[in-house]
Amino acid sequence: MATWILNALFASGTNDALETKHIKVVDGKIAELANGSASPDTAGCEIIDATGKLISLGFIDMHVHLREPGFEHKETIASGTRSAAKGGFTTIACMPNTRPVTDTPDTVKFILDKAETEGVVNVLPYAAITKNELGRELTDFAALKEAGAIGFTDDGVGVQNAQMMKDAMTLAKSLDMPVIAHCEDDSLVVGAAVTEGAFSRKHGLKGIPNESEAIHVGRDILLSEATGVHYHVCHVSTEQSIRLIKLGKSIGVNVTAEVCPHHLVLSDEDIPDSMDANWKMNPPLRTPRDVEACIKALEEGTIDIIVTDHAPHSAEEKAKGMERAPFGIVGFETAFPLLYTKFVKTGRWTLEFLLRRMTSDPARVFRLASGKLEPGAPADLVLLDLENEREVNPETFLTQGRNTPFAGWKLYGWPALTMVNGQVVWTEENGITQG
Repeated sequence: MATWILNALFASGTNDALETKHIKVVDGKIAELANGSASPDTAGCEIIDATGKLISLGFIDMHVHLREPGFEHKETIASGTRSAAKGGFTTIACMPNTRPVTDTPDTVKFILDKAETEGVVNVLPYAAITKNELGRELTDFAALKEAGAIGFTDDGVGVQNAQMMKDAMTLAKSLDMPVIAHCEDDSLVVGAAVTEGAFSRKHGLKGIPNESEAIHVGRDILLSEATGVHYHVCHVSTEQSIRLIKLGKSIGVNVTAEVCPHHLVLSDEDIPDSMDANWKMNPPLRTPRDVEACIKALEEGTIDIIVTDHAPHSAEEKAKGMERAPFGIVGFETAFPLLYTKFVKTGRWTLEFLLRRMTSDPARVFRLASGKLEPGAPADLVLLDLENEREVNPETFLTQGRNTPFAGWKLYGWPALTMVNGQVVWTEENGITQG
């Protein structure tokens, strides 16, 4: 059966002018876009009244942690994809630091099968660069690609050996696959939980220096230049990394980069003196100067896309305190409202810019079929209530994690409905409706 989404607001250009559109969905694809003044024939069709809501491509998150297999007490593919749907995400790419590590075709297939039977959004699995993410032996890239992996990363740890990374890039290039890098020099971060800055000095804590990230970024840009591989930098957080990425792009290296919402809106100076571990993430919150550098790099295109690095942990784990708790915060259900409120409502960004960095740009960078709001494209869509102000309440999250520094923040721009392949998978009124 066909579905008509009627009276949706559509951001048509860089000046944020909104047009009213009607969108017809047939067999999981966008079939027709009609002007708001038209009177479409809706006989026999399902109707979604989108009056007052903005319609957008579903958000694409190319850096998430679904935790399954092995850490189901933190998250499952079922709960993680439901949380993603509630946040307006329709495609997510999950990292391989599971247990077992996603380093065999069987584990890749397990994730894809679970996503098919229990998930509600599109799930794209990454595979590990090295076996068990130990940095000692490359995985079988060809077999992992055949199984459905979309790229290779040892996210959670940096590949410490330069020859190992160069070999990985050479092999990935031969398979036309990207290498996605968590950039961190282990020799500089042992025993540290926060950035080297105001908070670490105030509390007498060992700090994680900016160069721990930037050293690997610079090294890997050189290796990407030598091998020709598509090299993608995870969760950029430092001014130094940005300078190197900008230089790499300027000389034609195939390097792209991502940034997380928390590195755009929080600095180490915002961390409460209570040492609440819900403010502990990796990379850590950096200095205000780094935050502004990340914002400007995203605006100018040095950083290409926005990701959440959604990283759920149990309350018991996060209760261990700043020094002993694991790194990571959840991100699906606050990402768009946070950035819309902070940057679009204040006039720094256009709505079109934010949507592009969360939809068509990730699709372009990773050559995905989605990312276009036009006839023939997948009907992966989200309706957004831009005028709805709501307080962030972790107890209402669909993720199993409650680890967020944004509890109590009042934000605008909450998703109201999410559609994946033409099927409504989440609505504000009814919650999850399929899966």
